[in-house]
Amino acid sequence: MKRIKILVIDDDESLRRVLEYNLAQEGYSVLTASSGEQGLDFLRKEGADLVLTDVRMPGMNGLQVLEEVRKLDAGIPVIILTAFGTIEAAVEAMKAGAFHYISKPFNRDELKLTLRKALEMKALERENVVLRQALKSRNDLDSIVAESASMRHIVEMIRRVAPTETTVLILGESGTGKELVARAIHGLSTRARGPFVAVNCAAIPENLLESELFGHVKGAFTGAIRDRVGKFEAAEGGSVLLDEIGEMRPELQVKILRCLEERTVERVGDNRPIRVDVRVLAATNRDLSKAIQSGGFREDLYYRLNVVPLTIPPLRERREDIRALTQHFLTSLGAPLRLAIDPEAFRALEVYEWPGNVRELENALERALIFHRGDTITLLDLPETIRAPRTREATSLPVSLPETGLSLEKVEKDLILRALQKHDWNQSRAARYLGITRHTLLYRMDKHGIERPGGRGGHGEEREAPMEGPDATSS
Repeated sequence: MKRIKILVIDDDESLRRVLEYNLAQEGYSVLTASSGEQGLDFLRKEGADLVLTDVRMPGMNGLQVLEEVRKLDAGIPVIILTAFGTIEAAVEAMKAGAFHYISKPFNRDELKLTLRKALEMKALERENVVLRQALKSRNDLDSIVAESASMRHIVEMIRRVAPTETTVLILGESGTGKELVARAIHGLSTRARGPFVAVNCAAIPENLLESELFGHVKGAFTGAIRDRVGKFEAAEGGSVLLDEIGEMRPELQVKILRCLEERTVERVGDNRPIRVDVRVLAATNRDLSKAIQSGGFREDLYYRLNVVPLTIPPLRERREDIRALTQHFLTSLGAPLRLAIDPEAFRALEVYEWPGNVRELENALERALIFHRGDTITLLDLPETIRAPRTREATSLPVSLPETGLSLEKVEKDLILRALQKHDWNQSRAARYLGITRHTLLYRMDKHGIERPGGRGGHGEEREAPMEGPDATSS
């Protein structure tokens, strides 16, 4: 069990020794410093759970120490040591954010009680943050609208994979809700009480991403004026989402792979490994199998991440969810209960292709709430792109339409069977031929009860070269 570390800052050497002895007797790990500057340097390098500092010292005084500690980590309690006659300074320190003050000469029992209360407060604050985060993550599963069969399958997969420690690769176009899925996995996991930390690998400059993920030490590069904890350390006991991991440069991919295999990270500018206990989730809108072929993504990292792939279907492939999603967003955006949507406007929502997926639908409804008049959202309240979508290029079907009508279900089943037969039941090639992902093909094979001749079911896995892995929906 990790011992609680207390940093004692006082220019009186004899008092430092007394405090160090008394605190060690109580089972604490103690770090002492003779000045505010030295104490802050120790804090940046070693860290601490609590700071006990004198208020009057040569150079940097206790109030200045308090200010700097709060800049480094506002969650670290600071207790002020004050001699008779400096109570006003102690009160001022409490107004500035100190937990409490102890008068010199101190009473050992008073010291023990004050420390215990400060540490309990810190633990309670952290627990409140974690519980709020866990509750939000659980609610994220409720926010996943799943009227369509494909999304019900995704929700079932989330429920099954969440309690495990398995790495999950979440695939799908931009705006399909990949982070929402990741949060739901975290919220239903045994790590739900720990932090959920999301990192958008595409939004952070390449030269800063390594520091963002793994942290850095003071002086590691220009601008590194103090030690910094990275996202992996910050997520200790919880989950890290590496969003848009397909945009990460190959040199950094090597370090992510090492982190996954060894469960350690190294801060930039330091070669000491730091052990981390985190679950890694990854997401991308890129086709990583194609990125492997072009040299943009490491094959070994792909297989390490792709233990359980979840492909979120685009909105145009789950139109059954549009009505429920519309109601969900209108409610979350604070729309009046009496507000209705004109049938013509709703038909426009249903037939639109949604290149921006669920995020685009939410934005369109937010716009409609701003511009609508009265109790109804009309077609004119929707964005121009939805009111008058560009006509898709006409294509001729390879079949003729009979006068008596046909069954779409039977046509789909027949097309899938023909594509599989044409490609000797190679699922990846058949999926590419049909213009869908391999996971979508497997779902539709199950849906239609299609089995490979010889008794092998729809999930019979053919063996292909490494780059023929599960297709990701590309943006």
